[in-house]
Amino acid sequence: MFTGIIEEVGEVVEIEDTGNFRTIAVTGNTVFDDLRTGSSIAVNGVCLTVRSMASRIFTAEMSRETLDRTSLGSLKKGTVLNLERPMRADSRFGGHIVQGHVDGVGHIRRFERQADAWNLEVEYPETDKCYLVEKGSIAVDGISLTVASLRSPNIFSVAIIPHTFENTNLRTARPNDPMNLEFDVLAKYIESLLKPYAVRND
Repeated sequence: MFTGIIEEVGEVVEIEDTGNFRTIAVTGNTVFDDLRTGSSIAVNGVCLTVRSMASRIFTAEMSRETLDRTSLGSLKKGTVLNLERPMRADSRFGGHIVQGHVDGVGHIRRFERQADAWNLEVEYPETDKCYLVEKGSIAVDGISLTVASLRSPNIFSVAIIPHTFENTNLRTARPNDPMNLEFDVLAKYIESLLKPYAVRND
């Protein structure tokens, strides 16, 4: 489990396709303090497994499912990535529950500075509208954020403070860029529990 509090920004240094898998090599610093082969790590909000490590570079394999259902299929050499290790049982819970299981890919529609912050607007699949509420939590490329507003038909906005902008991949974000979205797991459980009691109109 993760919290959506990004530890550092890494960078893709190599990409290699092997059969049905794609392997990425990522460089970083902070996350290597206790990283091991087999460790889980969130890369732009996607939970991956460390395949190998050497000289502040780790590799991770991505299956076809991951490539098709997340933005990681569009990674290029030099792309900057949000990195977060799993939450420790004895640490503070700084963000919200983030599983690293991406629900879908949204796209930036607008990203502009407003006074001392930035306003980020993201278009998301309309079928996921039920999981979003104003002031609710959402993970965007693994970043724990709060929904500031919902706009018709399927756009949400979040406010980005300077610290978040400077210490995540948002500092390189541009309109139309894809972003991994993970909706609040509590909303998904509630939907599952209530589904049997929903009024059927057919």
